[in-house]
Amino acid sequence: MFELVALSVAVVALIIARKAMDQAAALKTRLDALEATGGWRATPPPLVPEAPAPAIAPESPTLTEPAEPAAPLHQAPPSIPEDTVAAAPTMPPPMPRDAPGFEERVGTRWVVWLGGLTLALGGFFMVRYSIDAGLLGPGVRILLGGAFALALLIAGEWTRRQESTSAIAVLPMANIPAILTAAGTAVAFGTAYAAYALYDFLAPASAFILLGLVALGTLAAALLHGPMLAGLGIVAAFGTPLLVSSEKPDFWALYIYLAVVTAASFGLARARLWSWLAVTTIALALVWILPVLKFDPPNVGPYAFHAVAGFALAAMLVVCGFLFGPPAEDDRVEPVSSGALAAYLFGAMLIVLASFHADAAIVVFAVLTAATLVVAWRAPAAAGAIALAAAFVALMFLEWAVRANPDMLVLPGGPLPGIGPSPVESSVSLHLTTAALFAGAFGLAGFFAQGRSTNALVPVIWSGAGVFTPLALLIALYARIARLDQSIPFAILAVLLAVAFAAATEILTRRDTRPGLVASTALYATGALAALALALTFALDKGWLTIALALTSMGAAWVSTQRPIPFLRVLSSILAGIVVLRIGYEPRIVGSAVGTTPIFNWLLWGYGIPALSFWVGSIFLRRQADDKSLRSVEAAAILFTVLLVFLEIRHVVNGGDVYRASAGLTETGLQVSASLAMAIGLERLLLRSGSIVHNISAILLTLFAGAAAVFGLLFLDNPYIWRVVVGGEFINELLLGYAIPAILALLLSYAVAAGRRPAAYGNTIAAGALVLALAYVSLEIRRLYHGPVMISGPTYDVEQYTYSIAWLAFGVLLLIVGIAVNSQRARLASAAVIALTIAKVFLIDLSTLTGVYRALSFMGLGLVLVAIGWFYQKVLFRKNAAPAAPVAQVGG
Repeated sequence: MFELVALSVAVVALIIARKAMDQAAALKTRLDALEATGGWRATPPPLVPEAPAPAIAPESPTLTEPAEPAAPLHQAPPSIPEDTVAAAPTMPPPMPRDAPGFEERVGTRWVVWLGGLTLALGGFFMVRYSIDAGLLGPGVRILLGGAFALALLIAGEWTRRQESTSAIAVLPMANIPAILTAAGTAVAFGTAYAAYALYDFLAPASAFILLGLVALGTLAAALLHGPMLAGLGIVAAFGTPLLVSSEKPDFWALYIYLAVVTAASFGLARARLWSWLAVTTIALALVWILPVLKFDPPNVGPYAFHAVAGFALAAMLVVCGFLFGPPAEDDRVEPVSSGALAAYLFGAMLIVLASFHADAAIVVFAVLTAATLVVAWRAPAAAGAIALAAAFVALMFLEWAVRANPDMLVLPGGPLPGIGPSPVESSVSLHLTTAALFAGAFGLAGFFAQGRSTNALVPVIWSGAGVFTPLALLIALYARIARLDQSIPFAILAVLLAVAFAAATEILTRRDTRPGLVASTALYATGALAALALALTFALDKGWLTIALALTSMGAAWVSTQRPIPFLRVLSSILAGIVVLRIGYEPRIVGSAVGTTPIFNWLLWGYGIPALSFWVGSIFLRRQADDKSLRSVEAAAILFTVLLVFLEIRHVVNGGDVYRASAGLTETGLQVSASLAMAIGLERLLLRSGSIVHNISAILLTLFAGAAAVFGLLFLDNPYIWRVVVGGEFINELLLGYAIPAILALLLSYAVAAGRRPAAYGNTIAAGALVLALAYVSLEIRRLYHGPVMISGPTYDVEQYTYSIAWLAFGVLLLIVGIAVNSQRARLASAAVIALTIAKVFLIDLSTLTGVYRALSFMGLGLVLVAIGWFYQKVLFRKNAAPAAPVAQVGG
C-alpha cells in the first residue's frame, strides 16, 4: 500500500509537471515571436535629438500661438536632409529561435523531469530498504523521511531564488525549482501517511490535519512554482480523506476541511487565472457529495453545508464579473462560470433525492436556486447555469411525482393500508409552495431579463427557462396530485399560464428590435400554445392529449399567419411529430377502451380530429411558404387520414380487434379500395398544390394498393386457391374484393393521365384494373357453380364453356365502350381479353370440352371474331377513310 501511494503521487506529479511545462514552452515561443516582430520592443529613441518642448505657464488659460504638430517617430525633422535619414543604419529584427533539438530536449528537460521523479522515488525506496534491512527503527525512518522532504523543499526554494537573481536566462521547460519542490511535497505527504498507516504514530485526526497541511502548503507553493504544484496539491488535498479512515466518520469535520481546501484552490485559480484548476476542484468537490447516496436517509446538515459553501466560494471567486471573480468579456456566456454554479446546484439536488425530499434539503436547494438567479442576473457569464437550474428543478419535482405516486405501489393483491403518502401531507404543502416560488421566480426573471444584454444568447436562455420551468412544474404537480386523471383546477391553472405567456408574447412583439427578442418571443408563444394543450389534457379524459396536441399544432399554424414569428411554423411541425410518436406508442389511442362500436368509436376522434387539424394547419402554413414545416404537417395529415381509414376497416371487420394477426378477403379488398380512393383524391389535389408530399403520398398509396392486390387478392386471399367462404350469390365478398377495386383502379388511371404522369404509369394501373375485373368475372362464375367454397369439386364442361362465353362477352363490351368513348386504351384492353379467350379455347377447351360444348365454344368464338372484324372495317375504318371522288357519267 505504501509503495502504491508513493508511486501514484509521483506519477501524478510528473504528468502535471509535463503539462505545465508544455504550456510554458508554448508561451515562450509566442514571446519570442513577438520580440522578433517588434511587438514587445520598447519605442526606439529618435534618430536625432529632439528639441525641448517650450514651457507653458500654469496660469496661461490659452496658448497665444498654435503649436506645431509633432513629427511622427518614423520621420526626421525638416532640418535634417532626407538622404541623411535614409543613410542611418537600422537594426535588423532578431531571428526566431529554432525549435529545440533532440539533444536539447534530453539535456535540459527530460533529465530534469526524470531527476525529480527519481528523487521522490529515491526517498520512498530508501525508507523501504531500511525497513527490509532492519537498519533503522520506525521513528528514525519517519524522521529521515521528513528531513529528506525538508531538504528537497529547501533546495527547491534556494534554486528558485538563485534563478531569479541570476543573469543567465532560464531554459524553457527546465523548471528545476518546481520539480524539487514537487518531489519534496510528495515525500512529505508519503512520510506523514506512513507515520499514520504503517507505524500508528499519529491518530486519525492528527494524520488528517497533517496531510491537509501538506496539501495546503503545496497549493501555497504553487503561487511561486507554477501549475505543477497546484495540480499535485489539489489531488493530494481531496485524496487525503480517502487515506485516513475512521470507524465513526465525522462529516462535519470532513466538509469543513473540504471548504478550506476549496477556498484555497479557488483563490489560487483566481490569482493565477487557472481555469483548469477551478474545474478540477469543482469536479473533485462534487465527488464528495456522492457519500450522501449511501445513507438512507442521510443527515442533511453536513452535505448541505458542503454544497452551500462550495456554491458561495464559486460565486465569489470563479464566476466572471461577479464579486472577486475574473473580469468578464462583455456579455459572453462563460462555460466555467455557468458550470461552477450548476455543479453545486446539481449536488444540492442529489441531496434532495437521497433524503427523500426532506424539508431541510428542499430549502437548501431552493436557496441555491434563488442564488443562481441572482448571480446570473448580475453576471451574464453565468447565464448558462439558468438553463441547468431549470432542468434540475423539473427533474426534482418529476422524481417526486413518480416516487410518491401510489399507483406504482399497488401489489397484485390490492393496495395495503398505509402504503403511499397522503396528498395533504406536509411535504406536499412545502412542494406546492416551493413550486409556486420557482414558477414565479423563473417566469418573471425570464421576462424582465429581455433587453438587458447585448448577447442574444443570454435573453434566450432566460426566456427558455422562464417558459419551461412553469410548464414542467405544472405537469409534475398534476401527475403527483391529480394522478393523471381529469382535473378542472389544474386545467384552470394551465389556462392562466397560457394567458400569461400570451401577454408576454404581445408585449415583446411591440418592443423595438433587441438581441434575442425574436427567439424569446417565439418561446413565449410556444409556451402559450403548450399551456393550452395542457389545459385540454387536464380538463378532458384520457386519450384527449393526442387531440389537444393536434389542435395546438393547428393553432400554432394559425398564429403564424397573424404574428411574424418564424419559429411558430417549426413548432407546428414539432407538435405534429409528437402526435405521430404518440400513436406509435398506442395506435388505439385509449387502449382497450376503444370499444366495439363500428365507425363511431375512439379511432374516429383520435385520428379524425388530428387529421382535420393537420389539414387545416397545412392550409394556414401554405399561405406563407412551401418549406419543411409545411411538408411535415402535410405528411402528418395524410398519415392520420390513411391510418383512420385503415384502422376503422380493421375495427369493423374484426369486431373491434385492431391487433388481429391476419386479414381476410373482405378486409384486403376494402384496404385496396380505400388506398385507390385516397390516391385518386391526392392526384386531384396535386393538380392544385404541386406539393411533393402529395405527389409521393399518392405514389406510395398506389404501390400499396398494387402490392395488396397482387399478393393479397390474387394469391393469399384468393378463394380459388384457399379455403375462403364467399357468401351471397352476387352481392358478396367478391364484389368488395375485385369489382370495386377494379373500378377505382380504372378511375385512378384516368386521374393519373390528367396529372401528366408518364403514360406507362397510367397504363400499368389500367392493366391492373383489367386483371381485377377479369378475376371478378371468373370468380363469380366459380361461385355460381361451386357455392361458397370454391376449391371443392371438379370443373365440368358447362363451367368451362361459361368462362369462355363470359370472357368473350367482356371483351366485346370493352370494345363497344372503347368505340363509344373513342378510347384506344379500352379497345386495346378488349383485344387483350379476346386474345386471352382465343388462347383458352385452343389450349383448354379443345382438350377438356367434349360434345356440343366444344362445338359451341368454337362456333361462338368464330362468330364473334367475324363480327369484330366486320365492325372494324365498316365502322372504325369507314369513319376514318376519305370520301371517294364522284364518278362522271358517260353519255347523255
